[in-house]
Amino acid sequence: MPTWDSVENRRVPPSPALPVLALVGVTAIWGVTFVQVQDAIALYPLFAFLAVRFAISTVALAPFAWGELRVLPREGYLAGVGVGALLALAYGLQTAGLELTTVSSTGFITGLYVVFTPLIALAALSTPVPRAVWAGVALAVVGLLLLNGAPGGSAVGNLLVLGCAVTSAFQIVALERYAPRYDPRALAFLQMATALAAFAVIAIALGQLEVPRGTTVWAALLVTGLFAGALGFLVATWVQGRTTAARAALLFTLEAPFAAMAGVLLADEVLGWPGWAGCAVMMGGILLAQPSAADALRRLLPGRR
Repeated sequence: MPTWDSVENRRVPPSPALPVLALVGVTAIWGVTFVQVQDAIALYPLFAFLAVRFAISTVALAPFAWGELRVLPREGYLAGVGVGALLALAYGLQTAGLELTTVSSTGFITGLYVVFTPLIALAALSTPVPRAVWAGVALAVVGLLLLNGAPGGSAVGNLLVLGCAVTSAFQIVALERYAPRYDPRALAFLQMATALAAFAVIAIALGQLEVPRGTTVWAALLVTGLFAGALGFLVATWVQGRTTAARAALLFTLEAPFAAMAGVLLADEVLGWPGWAGCAVMMGGILLAQPSAADALRRLLPGRR
C-alpha cells in the first residue's frame, strides 16, 4: 500500500525487489573497485585519475541523457549540478583517503554515512524515519564497528574518508528530494559532468593531467568509469526516486563488506572473525529495514517459490 511523504505530500510506492537487488549489485561493484583504484593511483596522479574516470562516465551517459537534457527545466539543471558538486567532493575525499589508508578501512569508514543520512534527512527534509529503519541502522552501525576494529593506515587518511561519509549523506538526502522530480538519466549525467569539470580544473591547476598508461590504470579507469560510474549512478538515481534516503543509505552500507572481501581476496588484507561477523550483522540490518530484500532473497532459495 502506498505511503505519504510528509515533505512534498506525494505518494511513494513501496520499494519492489528489483530496485533493491539493483542497488545491491551497484554496491558490490563500488566495493570491489576500491582495490583497483588504490593500485591505479599509486601509478597515476590522483586528480587526473578522477578527471578521466568521470570523463568516461559522462561520455557513456551522454547518448542516453541527451533527449531528457533538452527538456529538463532550469531547476533540474541546478539540482543536477548541486548534487554533482557533493558527489565530486565525496569522491575527492574518499580517493585521497584511499591513497593513505587501507582498502578495508576506506570501505568501513565510508559506510558510516548510514548514521548521518537519516539524521540529515529528518533535520533538512522532515522525512519520517520508520522504527524498522532505525533498528536496521542500529544493526548496521554495530556491524560497522565490528568491521572497523582498529582502522589501519594513517589518521589523516581515515579523517579524509570520514569527510567523504558526511558528504555522501548530504548527497543521498539531496537525491531523495530531486530524484522523484527529474529524469534519472539527466540527473546522473549532470552529476558525472559536474564531477568531471571539477576534477579537470584541479588536475590542470596542479599540472597532473596526462595521458593514462598501463593496463592497471586503464582497467581501473574503464571499470570505474563505465560500471561504477555511468551504470552505477544511473541505477542509484533511479532507485532513489523509489525509496527514502534512510533506506537507500542502509543498502549502500553493503559497500563496506564488499570492500572488505575485496581487500581480503585481492589485496591480502586480514579481516578476521569480528569483520566477518560485522558483515553478517549488517546484512541483518538490511533485511530488517527492507522487507522486499528479504522476500527477494527467499524467492532465490531452492524450493522457495
